[in-house]
Amino acid sequence: MPHPNDPKLKSFIAVDPTSDFPIQNLPYGVFSAPGAAPRVGVAIGDFVLDLALLESEGLLKANEPGVFAQSSINAFMALGPKVWSQTRARISELLRDDNPTLRDNANLRARALLPRKDVQLHMPFTVAGYTDFYSSKEHATNVGVMFRGKDNALQPNWLHMPIGYNGRASTVVVSGTPIVRPQGQLKPPSADAPTFGPCKRLDFELEMGVVVGGASQMGEMLTEAQAEAMIFGFVLLNDWSARDIQQWEYVPLGPFQAKAFGTSISPWVVTREALEPFRVKGPAQDPQPLPYLRQLGANNYELTLDVGLRTAGMNAPANISQTNFKYMYWSSVQQLVHHASSGCAMNVGDLLGSGTISGPEKDQRGSLLEISWNGAEPLELPGGDRRTFLEDGDSLVMRGWCQGAGYRVGFGEVEGTIRAAE
Repeated sequence: MPHPNDPKLKSFIAVDPTSDFPIQNLPYGVFSAPGAAPRVGVAIGDFVLDLALLESEGLLKANEPGVFAQSSINAFMALGPKVWSQTRARISELLRDDNPTLRDNANLRARALLPRKDVQLHMPFTVAGYTDFYSSKEHATNVGVMFRGKDNALQPNWLHMPIGYNGRASTVVVSGTPIVRPQGQLKPPSADAPTFGPCKRLDFELEMGVVVGGASQMGEMLTEAQAEAMIFGFVLLNDWSARDIQQWEYVPLGPFQAKAFGTSISPWVVTREALEPFRVKGPAQDPQPLPYLRQLGANNYELTLDVGLRTAGMNAPANISQTNFKYMYWSSVQQLVHHASSGCAMNVGDLLGSGTISGPEKDQRGSLLEISWNGAEPLELPGGDRRTFLEDGDSLVMRGWCQGAGYRVGFGEVEGTIRAAE
């Protein structure tokens, strides 16, 4: 049987070469049709394949009955990497153009393949815990130069370990969920005391999210191989940020309310296996990390990331940044290894944010803080609009994809629109 990543594979479903969802992808999500309960499916072209139905028809087994007739993929993820791989191979087999099982069964095909435009997409997994990292050297340097000067851009610990903080799982939401402008304590440098009110410097952060599909025990460390095997897949992630609230609160313990009000993710989880052909080595790490953080594998990905901003007066988003996941200084595997290094237990459904992803060029910056250089260089938009930070009614859209030979493995999009503070 050909491998599901084989670039020569074709589905009996017509898939445009620019589609994010060819047969080489098969990302998992949770969907519901009108009048039906949410269940697990995979995206293929413009359709969603109903895995719960295939299981009920005896065409798909995942070693534990009923894992697809649920409102999250957590139970499926808990079955482990061997089952993940076997299941993806079976789904690929059923969708191949040379397999008549679905192709020639019009009744089953009509029930199992639903147009994506006709279904509602939900949170794909239940978030057990959320941790956000700070792992792009370009982003960390830009922010450091703004606030501490070129000579002290990176803090002394930054080159020795992935820096992160624990965020809020309760406010991780699926693409399309409106984001209410947060309120909090604000204290401009010129003020003697803080006031309480709506954030005035609301920002986005372009990130990737790691979806942890395995668990580790409290008190145990992880090797590079163990951490890699625990990663089920990836989502696009926008970690919305209230820069002015953060500026006042972050000393001495870091972000708190400035990051707790909303984190948006894409509805499709692209598996680690689907991204395998696009693995690349990350930037050289100097100084060499401590032994537990050293990695032998190529744990970064050649993955294009695109950001569009649409104001209330615009018909379509304007591109404001395009960068690549390959630039990350600390890889997702290193982040997970470090997270568990103290003996911290990791759970099925944990979400790790990569941290803002910026590249070396000005048009590759992954936040408005960097794009507008903390407000000093306003962003010019079509139609004469200007932005230093996000305004009410603004919509932020992120897309991501890996380009193969004649196909792409993509994530769809993650979108959120800003509503006025309540």
